[in-house]
Amino acid sequence: MERRKTTGDMSAAELADVLAQVRAGDAEAWGELYGQYAPAIFRFCRRALPTREDAEDATTEIFMKVRQKLGTYDSSRPFTAWLYKVASNHCWDLLRRRRIRQDLETGDLETLPLEHPDPDQLEQLQTEHDSKHVRAGLAKMPDRARMALVLRYYSDMSYDEIADTLGVRRAFVGVLLLRARHQLREILAEGGGGMRTAAAGGKP
Repeated sequence: MERRKTTGDMSAAELADVLAQVRAGDAEAWGELYGQYAPAIFRFCRRALPTREDAEDATTEIFMKVRQKLGTYDSSRPFTAWLYKVASNHCWDLLRRRRIRQDLETGDLETLPLEHPDPDQLEQLQTEHDSKHVRAGLAKMPDRARMALVLRYYSDMSYDEIADTLGVRRAFVGVLLLRARHQLREILAEGGGGMRTAAAGGKP
């Protein structure tokens, strides 16, 4: 599964130098920082948000926030952890403002299957379906369930961080992730044969 890089091709010292230059108003340094991290943030947004256009707009808006908030970044923490926190908060705020969520997200916990294959990882889904179809499956999920998976598996957030971002109790995060994995598996299974055929280069 794809995981985010820590500092990409930059060393920690190089990143610190670029950040210092950005804080000082160096436009070239800002361009370097954007070029280094924007592709990963776009991929994150592409999974978290319904459309490519949404992801493109969100990436631009996130980096505007990053530039504004850079003075609040604590250099004792990994820069990517802070960056993904800004990105996840922005995406979730965007989804909440739209209010196009299905309220099925928390209304049917009693019917949640408590057992299903691979409760801790998504690697099997990644091997059964290419990333395009996994992303398409994520797009069909309720916003909160999709965000929980993206935060956990694509930005490596802890349960505490997910709870803080989504505004839910920490104790609920595990249930939410379990349910979200089940939902994604069911969505992908609905088109399973066709998806795998397409992924293999054949016609659905």
